[in-house]
Amino acid sequence: MTRVVELSATGSVQNLSFVSRDPGRPGPGEIRLRQFGAGVNFIDIYQRKGIYPLPMPAVLGVEGAGVVEAVGEGVIHLSVGDRVGYAGIVGGYAETRLLPAWRATKLPDDFSDALAASGLLRACTAHMLLHKVHEVTPGTTVLIHAGAGGLASIVIPWAKRLGAHIIATASTEAKAERALAHGAEKVIIGRDAAIATEVREWTDGRGVDFTIDGIGEPTFRASLEATAKFGTFASVGQAGGELTSLSAKDFGPRTSLAFYTPSVMAYLADAARYEAVVKEAIQALRAGPQTPQGPHFPLSDASAAQSSLENGTTTGTPLLVI
Repeated sequence: MTRVVELSATGSVQNLSFVSRDPGRPGPGEIRLRQFGAGVNFIDIYQRKGIYPLPMPAVLGVEGAGVVEAVGEGVIHLSVGDRVGYAGIVGGYAETRLLPAWRATKLPDDFSDALAASGLLRACTAHMLLHKVHEVTPGTTVLIHAGAGGLASIVIPWAKRLGAHIIATASTEAKAERALAHGAEKVIIGRDAAIATEVREWTDGRGVDFTIDGIGEPTFRASLEATAKFGTFASVGQAGGELTSLSAKDFGPRTSLAFYTPSVMAYLADAARYEAVVKEAIQALRAGPQTPQGPHFPLSDASAAQSSLENGTTTGTPLLVI
């Protein structure tokens, strides 16, 4: 038997229970993984609330790391004892889990368990944004919201290595300092700041080439105004509230924007792409900067970890330690 955090029905964190389940034996093409830890992401919260529906009961968590303890028939690239990480498949809030073998990537010896368990999904998201949604090249200007957050901590230095110029937002002076440490050139501070005005001033009135917005409705209009004509707007989450004012007219001739709601889960669903993206994600995480990770919680405290992320009381990626 193994201990898992099980979601009985969509709704609040009170629907999460710490229970015992039989993990089963790995079938053909599967491994059984004894986990070190699992990352806590906004995807988990959206799934818990039913915004991204799952069959119930469900075990949340879409990234983690651990040691292979059993392999199924046909698995030849992994052995018992290998240390691996994965991203993009539910079931992470567990001491032990079954996993399609193609999802498991061997980790370099110098790559920490915590970074693997709580960084791979966001690094894969960064890859999707910078190489698929909008190909970032030298001179590209980027606006990213929540500049102290877990995604920004990876996107900003990666984009900077590609030659981009980055402006970020942050709610406090302390978070602004973290965004600057990540590599942002300028940070707009405060929930009531004139974001579009400051971005336009920073870009000599043009607007940015690429906007990455994980806040949602509170920043949507400012993000539109801050993006240059024929620029790209990626809505990667709605941490601050669902987009309710969105209209096709927002992307008409006046703005001439490309608007994306990209899914990293869909991006990682293709096995051939997955292998290449995860390898690049690991290299990007190793390149740093190695900023402090998010808070650690025991697996049994998954509800507290989700609440801290949902309420904006943490920076970085919360990690469930197993």
